[in-house]
Amino acid sequence: MALAPTPDSAYGTSVGPGVDWHPETALSSTPRILIPFLAACALAWCSLPEAHAATAKHSKPAAKTAARAKASTARGAASKNSRKTKARGKAATRHLVEFAPVIVPTVDASKVSRDANAIAREFNRWLDDIEASHSVSGLAAAVIKDEQVLVERTVGYADTSTGERVGGDTVFRLASLSKAFATAMTGLLVDAGRLHWNTRISGMLPTFALNDEAASERLTVGDILSHRVGLPHNTYDNLLEQDEPYEELVDRLKEVPLACPVGDCYGYQNIAFSLIGDVVFATTGDFYYHQVEKRIFHPLGMTTATYGRDALESSKSWARPHHRAGEGWSPFVPAEAYYRVAPAAGVNASIRDMEQWLMAQMGERPNVLPPALLDTLHKPVVETAREMRSTPWRRGRLLDAQYALGWRIYDYAGETLVFHAGAVQGYRAMIAFLPKYRFGAIMLWNCESAVPSGLMPMLFDRYLGLPDVNWAGIENGDAKDDKEIGSAD
Repeated sequence: MALAPTPDSAYGTSVGPGVDWHPETALSSTPRILIPFLAACALAWCSLPEAHAATAKHSKPAAKTAARAKASTARGAASKNSRKTKARGKAATRHLVEFAPVIVPTVDASKVSRDANAIAREFNRWLDDIEASHSVSGLAAAVIKDEQVLVERTVGYADTSTGERVGGDTVFRLASLSKAFATAMTGLLVDAGRLHWNTRISGMLPTFALNDEAASERLTVGDILSHRVGLPHNTYDNLLEQDEPYEELVDRLKEVPLACPVGDCYGYQNIAFSLIGDVVFATTGDFYYHQVEKRIFHPLGMTTATYGRDALESSKSWARPHHRAGEGWSPFVPAEAYYRVAPAAGVNASIRDMEQWLMAQMGERPNVLPPALLDTLHKPVVETAREMRSTPWRRGRLLDAQYALGWRIYDYAGETLVFHAGAVQGYRAMIAFLPKYRFGAIMLWNCESAVPSGLMPMLFDRYLGLPDVNWAGIENGDAKDDKEIGSAD
């Protein structure tokens, strides 16, 4: 099995916690062993005109795919030499990291697994390695095919200070996985005739304004839920983390020059995204979280799912966030900031709650989320080309990357993968599924370890019959971990 760099770099910059992983600026948190490799990749990428042509907005799909394949091959050639390193102050040699050529394969339908249970058992063995390595404080994971839970597994501690173990009903923060609940909630109101995707925000929230008056008038519900507001990435997240009130930050959006016209480009947002909570209140006269509870949590049987820090801490079992403390983990108090933008990052849920959510997203609960609504939520809306090169597994598997409504839509070696990740201080989460096969997985963990993030592409590689790559860097109980990584989209 070829080994990939463990730090998925999937946690963004080190300047502060965010709610979705976007690692372009994470070099400062990348272990030294990776810097030469990443530099080689960057030089190879920058020197290839076909690589830039591959991401041109108006290129034809076939040409775009071919160009990306060429770019991937060239980048792989620049990084084919393996490297070894020894941990300082320790006699043991750390796990070898060998870099295979980065050539994006495509799925051969004849090699797709007909035994999902066997794939799930292998995933469970990988979790044994995660547990043996102590590379997370606590984790909950599930693998689902159709409406059958093939694996439900918990690892480690909800609270290392008390010895409380993670269980199936232990509640975690979901961070940006919350966004899909916001878009589904909106879609249900659209289906009920209470709202439309092209409803103008100015008509619902008369005092709201952007820097440009025409842009303010043009902005729609669909624009804010697909991150096409025109604002720079993560506008005012830094001030939110400094405890500035959400209402004041929304009012200050009018001070920010637009990066592009409304609807024309992708710029990930948390504050602007959360305007949908105000729209729901204006539409229904009810609080946003009440509507989600009534229309989604309760019908799906998500019995421990809630919104907000108080609700998290009132849960019968809840996972405390942890940071590294020597060779172990130490809990700390959850941060409040991103709970203030509930539609973007406010949901708490257990792995059992999320099993129900994933089944519904894969079409197994049409009485709650109708097929036509799911088609709308998962339909690509805007290109997110930066995703193509943001982590090793994305570089090695993605042929296209777009954003839909609360979901990232990837062309994963020729198959559609619906995906989202989330991160706030002390918590990480990932959810993904192959809609064609109704096969998916969820992982929730209560620390900032990078290790688990590589398991998701390993699972889909194995299911789709793609070449084996150890994206998580695990073998014989030795999993590589890059301790504390901040995150910001």
